[in-house]
Amino acid sequence: MTSLTLFSFFGGILLLLYGMRLIGEGLQKAAGARLRGFLLTATNNRIKGVAVGATITALLQSSSATTVMLVGFVGSGLLGLTETMGVILGADIGTTVTVQIIAFRIYDYSIAIVGFGILLKFLGRKGPAQDTGLAILGFGLVLLALKILIDTFTPFTDDPLLKDILLGFSKDPLAGIIISALLTALFHSSAATLGLAITAAHSGLLSLDAAMPIVLGANIGPCVSALVSSIGASVDAKRVALAHTLFKVIGVIVVLPFLGLFNHLVSLSADDLPRQVAFAHTFFNIGIAVIFLPFIGPFVGLIKRFMPERRVITKFGPKYLDPIVLSSPSLALGQATREALRLADIVQEMFRSSLDVFKRDDASLQEELEEMDDDVDLLDREIKLYLTKLSKESLTEEQAKREMEIISFTNNMENIGDVIDKNLMELSKKKIRNNLTFSIEGMGEIQELHQKVMENFVLGVATFTGSDVELSHRLINHKTRLAEMERDMRQAHIDRLHRGLKESIDTSAIHLDVLTNLKRINSYITNIAYPILEREKKD
Repeated sequence: MTSLTLFSFFGGILLLLYGMRLIGEGLQKAAGARLRGFLLTATNNRIKGVAVGATITALLQSSSATTVMLVGFVGSGLLGLTETMGVILGADIGTTVTVQIIAFRIYDYSIAIVGFGILLKFLGRKGPAQDTGLAILGFGLVLLALKILIDTFTPFTDDPLLKDILLGFSKDPLAGIIISALLTALFHSSAATLGLAITAAHSGLLSLDAAMPIVLGANIGPCVSALVSSIGASVDAKRVALAHTLFKVIGVIVVLPFLGLFNHLVSLSADDLPRQVAFAHTFFNIGIAVIFLPFIGPFVGLIKRFMPERRVITKFGPKYLDPIVLSSPSLALGQATREALRLADIVQEMFRSSLDVFKRDDASLQEELEEMDDDVDLLDREIKLYLTKLSKESLTEEQAKREMEIISFTNNMENIGDVIDKNLMELSKKKIRNNLTFSIEGMGEIQELHQKVMENFVLGVATFTGSDVELSHRLINHKTRLAEMERDMRQAHIDRLHRGLKESIDTSAIHLDVLTNLKRINSYITNIAYPILEREKKD
């Protein structure tokens, strides 16, 4: 093999892998958040699950990507273990679509498809049109890579050494399966491995008997990605990866003793060898789905027995920030939003309880709130670190805006927590230490202002959750009314001082500072609206 041929071979493989990646990226961007919603809402029965898995994998061009996504969903509590079984089986069927397309002799049109993809990518309007162009460009590159590989293989069709090596796969299927599985794990794509097998078949280097172990090994290889992605994840996430692996391994074990019969059935599916290789992949995965689908319940029970739940005491930390879904910005932003809302729940509880500290002079509750602020600081830091791991290039304009909204929201929540911890609780300590009591009118004003701020807090969380422009305007309007209320309460307190009311004189500094800090908290709540209103201006 000359150096030029060697470069052509490796260049063809790299171009094939790059093309597969572009297809997945382009289609995933074009589908956007709909992919996530589609997966999460259409898995309520196993038949739908199979269809969903097949569709998403056909879009992503990789069963590994779908399975890794499922591992992340289950680990984050978005899906249950049983719900994912049908999706996994469908994902394996979805990979066959790509292989079936590759098996057709359309690589002669690869340059035209690449050109069309480039035109759509660079001349189309931003958004789905450009993303679709990226996917078409990737598909054209895959076909171009196949053409390069076929041209590379053609001179070696009569090479006895290469033929003997490939013939060895038919004589020792187990070795062929292992080699193919390792190659697929390296490529992270069964379609890439089978694309190589199909090009070898096109060139006459590969017989059906020799191709069959490659097909079976290519189906086991993607399990490696799922197993690796489950490391450090929850038990249910590990179970998803194990289920995917067992589906494929058991399927290969079932087929292996009847390999001759399977080869014969596949040979009847088409006249040319490349199409037979593609059909072998399709029949194998449909067969696995047909065999396992009726027994999902017992199979899940078996998985749970293999990998039982372990009780572990975990320290406080993020619950939804799953690194597995970082490769899908829409999913990662959704998980960051869930964690941000969890943070908001803690801050809201802190704010609600802060009033009880003043009313009951509760020193133990005061300490609890100070500890809760440590949790708030931790979540705020972890959410921001999580979002910085998202690639800016992979974010759409809409996703980049949402990222800023999340960061702004968590920052405002952390600021509210600090005001409660470092200001309100310090004031409560001073009140308790000096054994002071607010006047009845003064305590009533604090309660009233606290209630209004709490109402705005709920409104602010709803505004962030839905990126709601109308609620944002309401939040801004409430800020003006609350500022007026705070001024009136200050004046009422000063009037009580003029009347010489002892409780008002003793607690004057604390009382006024409490009003000021409640107003500060409301300002941070109002800040939630501004990034959303900025989006409205730009749109």
